[in-house]
Amino acid sequence: MSLNKQKITIEHKYRGSIEFPDTIEAKDIFFKTKQAYANHEKMSINLLFSDAKLAQLKKYQKGGAEKELLNLDFYIHLGEILGFDTNDAQQLKKRIQIINDTAHSSFNITKRLKLINKKQKSQAKQSYLFWDIENFSSIASIFNDIIEPYKISDTNIFLAANPDSLYLKRAEWEANLYDYGKTLNSFNFIKCDHGKNVADDVLLQNFQDAGLRNTNVFILTFDRELKERFSEIAHPSNNLFIMAQ
Repeated sequence: MSLNKQKITIEHKYRGSIEFPDTIEAKDIFFKTKQAYANHEKMSINLLFSDAKLAQLKKYQKGGAEKELLNLDFYIHLGEILGFDTNDAQQLKKRIQIINDTAHSSFNITKRLKLINKKQKSQAKQSYLFWDIENFSSIASIFNDIIEPYKISDTNIFLAANPDSLYLKRAEWEANLYDYGKTLNSFNFIKCDHGKNVADDVLLQNFQDAGLRNTNVFILTFDRELKERFSEIAHPSNNLFIMAQ
């Protein structure tokens, strides 16, 4: 039997075996759940989380609450083996995934990011993001897959949107950013004029004005022409990442 696998025995009766997740809470959850079940106590997610922790989990968690999701899956699996109701745990799991957008596997940014100006990534001192938010508004994915892993500061993030998109989507964008403790004005946000390519021109000008060297540069746009324009003016010391089609 695996070192991480534990037999479940209650009242001298073998009920099955379960694989432990790689979390420091797993052993405690196992014994608390097993004892509560044996004592015919009410089974609930309070065996895993305090009321304060449950309130915290209703908000965005840095890292997507990965550890908590592992513990929830462990508890749910215990319920399947022992036959107790885990509906509250399943509902909490769904809520965490929605809030943190960890269920966005169908659109994983990191799988589509492509280094376009060299074969191998060179050493970079910092990272910048140039973000056409009106055409690329998957905010949670951008935070989870780019901003947080690359530790991009607010001052190094440039956003642009035209007035029509801003009017229609600002409330939605601000609501999604709120989960991260941000607003549009937390960054270098530019409200553009009307016209095709205006937002693109603004982002390109911001990039050119920054005069970046030895930097990771992320360009979030689906516009092929804009990708080419960034590539043309990027200094060779930079690592230029775009979204592959």
